[in-house]
Amino acid sequence: MSESEISVAYAREHFAEYLGRVTYSKDRVVVTKHGKKVAAVVPYEDLELLEKLEEAIDLKNAKTALANMKKHGSIPWQKVKTQLGL
Repeated sequence: MSESEISVAYAREHFAEYLGRVTYSKDRVVVTKHGKKVAAVVPYEDLELLEKLEEAIDLKNAKTALANMKKHGSIPWQKVKTQLGL
């Protein structure tokens, strides 16, 4: 697996070529605009892994929030709205 860096203009002209590299060689392609990294084309398996990691982090954060609520109690919704000026 390797990583390439290409400009938006070059990506526009050669997208099919780089899509093939991502699909079959599992390469990763970083797209730049004015020298700044703005996007990446990655194998779908990489996206699936990223989504699983995000879900694991979300689950951990939810469990922590629930534990904190059980330990410290909750704030009534009306009080929250008042504090936020809603």
